[in-house]
Amino acid sequence: MNLPDDLLAGAWTVAAWLLFVPLFAVTLRQAPWRRLADTMQLNVWLGAIVALTLLWSLKAGIRPGLSLHLLGASVMVLAFGFRLAFIGLCIVLAAITLNGDAGWLGYAANALLMGGVSTAAAHLVLRFNERFLPQQIFVYIFANGFFGAALSIAATGMAASLLLAVAGVYSVDYLFGEYLPYVLLLGFSEAWLSGMIVTLFVIYRPDWVASFEDSRYLRD
Repeated sequence: MNLPDDLLAGAWTVAAWLLFVPLFAVTLRQAPWRRLADTMQLNVWLGAIVALTLLWSLKAGIRPGLSLHLLGASVMVLAFGFRLAFIGLCIVLAAITLNGDAGWLGYAANALLMGGVSTAAAHLVLRFNERFLPQQIFVYIFANGFFGAALSIAATGMAASLLLAVAGVYSVDYLFGEYLPYVLLLGFSEAWLSGMIVTLFVIYRPDWVASFEDSRYLRD
Protein backbone atom coordinates (compact mmCIF):
# COMPACT_ATOMS: atom_id res chain seq x y z
CA MET A 1 0.00 0.00 0.00
CA ASN A 2 1.07 3.60 -0.62
CA LEU A 3 3.23 2.66 -3.59
CA PRO A 4 5.83 5.34 -4.46
CA ASP A 5 6.29 6.50 -8.04
CA ASP A 6 9.54 4.68 -8.74
CA LEU A 7 8.54 1.30 -7.32
CA LEU A 8 6.68 -0.15 -10.32
CA ALA A 9 7.97 -0.27 -13.88
CA GLY A 10 6.49 2.14 -16.39
CA ALA A 11 4.29 -0.50 -18.03
CA TRP A 12 2.60 -1.31 -14.74
CA THR A 13 2.00 2.37 -14.02
CA VAL A 14 0.46 2.92 -17.45
CA ALA A 15 -1.72 -0.18 -17.09
CA ALA A 16 -2.97 1.07 -13.72
CA TRP A 17 -3.94 4.44 -15.19
CA LEU A 18 -5.67 2.79 -18.16
CA LEU A 19 -7.76 0.76 -15.73
CA PHE A 20 -8.38 3.48 -13.16
CA VAL A 21 -9.52 6.33 -15.42
CA PRO A 22 -12.52 4.58 -17.04
CA LEU A 23 -13.44 2.89 -13.75
CA PHE A 24 -13.45 6.21 -11.93
CA ALA A 25 -15.41 7.89 -14.75
CA VAL A 26 -18.10 5.20 -14.66
CA THR A 27 -18.25 5.41 -10.87
CA LEU A 28 -18.69 9.19 -11.02
CA ARG A 29 -21.55 8.79 -13.48
CA GLN A 30 -23.35 6.05 -11.56
CA ALA A 31 -22.81 7.33 -8.01
CA PRO A 32 -25.99 8.20 -6.07
CA TRP A 33 -25.28 11.92 -5.86
CA ARG A 34 -28.88 12.62 -4.82
CA ARG A 35 -28.03 11.21 -1.41
CA LEU A 36 -25.54 14.03 -0.94
CA ALA A 37 -28.17 16.60 -1.89
CA ASP A 38 -29.16 16.34 1.76
CA THR A 39 -26.88 18.79 3.57
CA MET A 40 -26.51 16.50 6.57
CA GLN A 41 -25.47 13.54 4.42
CA LEU A 42 -23.01 15.71 2.53
CA ASN A 43 -21.47 16.92 5.76
CA VAL A 44 -21.15 13.35 7.06
CA TRP A 45 -19.49 12.23 3.80
CA LEU A 46 -17.04 15.14 3.83
CA GLY A 47 -16.38 14.65 7.54
CA ALA A 48 -15.60 10.98 6.93
CA ILE A 49 -13.13 11.97 4.21
CA VAL A 50 -11.35 14.37 6.55
CA ALA A 51 -11.25 11.79 9.34
CA LEU A 52 -9.84 9.11 7.04
CA THR A 53 -7.23 11.53 5.70
CA LEU A 54 -5.94 11.95 9.24
CA LEU A 55 -6.18 8.19 9.85
CA TRP A 56 -4.24 7.32 6.68
CA SER A 57 -1.51 9.73 7.74
CA LEU A 58 -0.80 7.52 10.76
CA LYS A 59 1.16 4.71 9.18
CA ALA A 60 4.14 2.46 9.65
CA GLY A 61 6.37 1.12 6.92
CA ILE A 62 8.71 -1.81 6.43
CA ARG A 63 10.11 -1.00 3.00
CA PRO A 64 8.91 1.20 0.10
CA GLY A 65 5.39 0.19 -0.87
CA LEU A 66 4.93 -1.95 2.23
CA SER A 67 3.31 0.56 4.54
CA LEU A 68 0.59 -0.29 7.04
CA HIS A 69 -2.36 1.86 8.03
CA LEU A 70 -6.07 1.53 8.67
CA LEU A 71 -8.43 2.03 5.72
CA GLY A 72 -12.00 2.58 6.96
CA ALA A 73 -13.37 1.26 3.67
CA SER A 74 -16.01 -0.94 5.27
CA VAL A 75 -17.56 1.94 7.20
CA MET A 76 -17.64 4.05 4.04
CA VAL A 77 -19.35 1.28 2.05
CA LEU A 78 -21.95 0.62 4.74
CA ALA A 79 -22.66 4.32 5.22
CA PHE A 80 -22.67 5.58 1.63
CA GLY A 81 -22.61 2.63 -0.75
CA PHE A 82 -19.55 1.35 -2.59
CA ARG A 83 -19.56 4.02 -5.35
CA LEU A 84 -19.50 7.03 -3.02
CA ALA A 85 -17.10 5.09 -0.79
CA PHE A 86 -14.70 4.54 -3.69
CA ILE A 87 -14.87 8.20 -4.70
CA GLY A 88 -14.36 9.28 -1.11
CA LEU A 89 -11.30 7.09 -0.67
CA CYS A 90 -9.87 8.45 -3.93
CA ILE A 91 -10.23 11.94 -2.47
CA VAL A 92 -8.52 10.77 0.72
CA LEU A 93 -5.67 9.36 -1.36
CA ALA A 94 -5.38 12.64 -3.27
CA ALA A 95 -4.99 14.49 0.03
CA ILE A 96 -2.38 11.99 1.20
CA THR A 97 -0.53 12.36 -2.10
CA LEU A 98 -0.56 16.14 -1.83
CA ASN A 99 0.95 15.74 1.62
CA GLY A 100 3.86 13.83 0.06
CA ASP A 101 3.07 10.36 1.43
CA ALA A 102 2.68 8.94 -2.10
CA GLY A 103 3.45 9.97 -5.66
CA TRP A 104 1.13 11.10 -8.42
CA LEU A 105 2.47 8.61 -10.96
CA GLY A 106 1.52 5.80 -8.60
CA TYR A 107 -1.84 7.36 -7.73
CA ALA A 108 -3.84 5.08 -10.02
CA ALA A 109 -2.29 1.90 -8.63
CA ASN A 110 -2.80 3.10 -5.06
CA ALA A 111 -6.40 4.07 -5.79
CA LEU A 112 -7.17 0.69 -7.32
CA LEU A 113 -5.65 -1.13 -4.35
CA MET A 114 -6.70 0.97 -1.35
CA GLY A 115 -9.90 2.31 -2.85
CA GLY A 116 -11.06 -0.26 -5.37
CA VAL A 117 -10.09 -3.57 -3.77
CA SER A 118 -11.07 -2.53 -0.25
CA THR A 119 -14.52 -1.21 -1.19
CA ALA A 120 -15.19 -4.14 -3.52
CA ALA A 121 -14.39 -6.62 -0.74
CA ALA A 122 -16.60 -4.80 1.77
CA HIS A 123 -19.42 -4.57 -0.79
CA LEU A 124 -19.23 -8.28 -1.61
CA VAL A 125 -19.34 -9.17 2.09
CA LEU A 126 -22.42 -6.97 2.53
CA ARG A 127 -24.21 -8.55 -0.44
CA PHE A 128 -23.33 -12.07 0.73
CA ASN A 129 -24.62 -11.36 4.23
CA GLU A 130 -27.83 -9.81 2.93
CA ARG A 131 -28.53 -12.89 0.84
CA PHE A 132 -27.46 -15.78 3.04
CA LEU A 133 -27.45 -14.64 6.68
CA PRO A 134 -30.38 -13.83 8.99
CA GLN A 135 -31.52 -10.22 8.70
CA GLN A 136 -30.85 -9.27 12.29
CA ILE A 137 -29.10 -6.26 13.79
CA PHE A 138 -26.34 -8.20 15.56
CA VAL A 139 -25.60 -10.16 12.39
CA TYR A 140 -25.41 -6.87 10.49
CA ILE A 141 -22.97 -5.33 12.95
CA PHE A 142 -20.66 -8.31 13.38
CA ALA A 143 -20.77 -9.71 9.85
CA ASN A 144 -20.41 -6.36 8.10
CA GLY A 145 -18.85 -3.99 10.62
CA PHE A 146 -16.29 -6.42 12.04
CA PHE A 147 -15.74 -9.25 9.58
CA GLY A 148 -16.23 -7.09 6.47
CA ALA A 149 -13.67 -4.58 7.72
CA ALA A 150 -11.08 -7.25 8.45
CA LEU A 151 -11.63 -8.90 5.08
CA SER A 152 -11.36 -5.60 3.20
CA ILE A 153 -7.91 -4.77 4.58
CA ALA A 154 -6.76 -8.38 4.17
CA ALA A 155 -7.89 -8.35 0.54
CA THR A 156 -6.06 -5.08 -0.04
CA GLY A 157 -2.85 -6.47 1.46
CA MET A 158 -3.13 -9.64 -0.60
CA ALA A 159 -3.74 -7.67 -3.81
CA ALA A 160 -0.80 -5.36 -3.11
CA SER A 161 1.46 -8.33 -2.36
CA LEU A 162 0.37 -10.10 -5.53
CA LEU A 163 1.06 -7.01 -7.61
CA LEU A 164 4.50 -6.48 -6.10
CA ALA A 165 5.38 -10.15 -6.53
CA VAL A 166 4.22 -10.34 -10.16
CA ALA A 167 5.99 -7.05 -10.95
CA GLY A 168 9.18 -8.49 -9.49
CA VAL A 169 9.58 -5.79 -6.84
CA TYR A 170 9.78 -8.20 -3.90
CA SER A 171 9.93 -11.97 -3.68
CA VAL A 172 6.91 -14.01 -2.68
CA ASP A 173 8.78 -15.44 0.31
CA TYR A 174 9.62 -11.98 1.59
CA LEU A 175 6.07 -10.68 1.17
CA PHE A 176 4.47 -13.69 2.83
CA GLY A 177 7.02 -13.76 5.62
CA GLU A 178 7.62 -10.10 6.39
CA TYR A 179 4.54 -8.18 5.23
CA LEU A 180 1.31 -10.15 5.01
CA PRO A 181 1.36 -11.38 8.64
CA TYR A 182 1.35 -7.76 9.80
CA VAL A 183 -1.46 -6.91 7.41
CA LEU A 184 -3.56 -9.69 8.91
CA LEU A 185 -2.77 -8.43 12.42
CA LEU A 186 -3.81 -4.96 11.34
CA GLY A 187 -7.10 -6.50 10.24
CA PHE A 188 -8.03 -7.03 13.90
CA SER A 189 -7.58 -3.31 14.61
CA GLU A 190 -9.54 -2.42 11.49
CA ALA A 191 -12.32 -4.79 12.54
CA TRP A 192 -12.61 -3.41 16.09
CA LEU A 193 -12.52 0.23 15.06
CA SER A 194 -14.95 -0.19 12.16
CA GLY A 195 -17.25 -2.41 14.20
CA MET A 196 -17.45 0.12 17.02
CA ILE A 197 -18.16 2.98 14.62
CA VAL A 198 -20.86 1.01 12.80
CA THR A 199 -22.43 0.03 16.13
CA LEU A 200 -22.57 3.66 17.28
CA PHE A 201 -24.01 4.80 13.95
CA VAL A 202 -26.68 2.09 13.87
CA ILE A 203 -27.77 2.81 17.44
CA TYR A 204 -27.64 6.60 17.51
CA ARG A 205 -27.66 7.77 13.88
CA PRO A 206 -29.07 5.01 11.65
CA ASP A 207 -29.90 7.63 9.01
CA TRP A 208 -26.15 7.94 8.41
CA VAL A 209 -25.91 4.29 7.32
CA ALA A 210 -27.40 3.79 3.87
CA SER A 211 -27.24 -0.02 4.01
CA PHE A 212 -29.14 -0.28 7.30
CA GLU A 213 -32.94 -0.43 7.22
CA ASP A 214 -35.08 -0.61 10.35
CA SER A 215 -37.78 -2.56 8.50
CA ARG A 216 -35.25 -5.27 7.60
CA TYR A 217 -33.02 -5.60 10.67
CA LEU A 218 -35.43 -4.64 13.50
CA ARG A 219 -38.62 -6.29 12.33
CA ASP A 220 -38.55 -8.88 15.15
